[in-house]
Amino acid sequence: MRDHGGRFTPQEAPWLSRFKAMGMDERWVSRSPETMLESFHWFQGELFGLIVEDLLRFPAGTGVIAEGFRLLPRLVRPLLAEPGHAVWLLPTPGFRRAAFASRGSLWQIAGKTSDPERALRNLLDRDRMFTELLCAETKPRTGCHQSRHYDDRG
Repeated sequence: MRDHGGRFTPQEAPWLSRFKAMGMDERWVSRSPETMLESFHWFQGELFGLIVEDLLRFPAGTGVIAEGFRLLPRLVRPLLAEPGHAVWLLPTPGFRRAAFASRGSLWQIAGKTSDPERALRNLLDRDRMFTELLCAETKPRTGCHQSRHYDDRG
């Protein structure tokens, strides 16, 4: 992401350009989670073509497993040779929070704002809504089954 985020023009990635121009409070404290989601550059599919370019560098016939939240179902499906060659694992809110905490990054973003508690709440709420949208995108073909095993832990 860091490499891709540095290889663009404002015309190629207007959402990302606006995000980069914001201060930390504007990004995570003063905007609603809904606005944060609507303007989330990766959810808008910006620079998805760079992922495709990276994958096309592998030799033909090479098996590749690509993962990451930027691999949106609506962008990936048209590129699949077989519809069943993709799977999306969607975290519950509790699992997402636990993953941040286990990596030691729970407060990494929020801690750089004037209101870390609100920033973290906004970030986690935006991520929850993002996961719900991904669930809706995957549901028409396969169904979306959320595991309760990790739900609301951490």
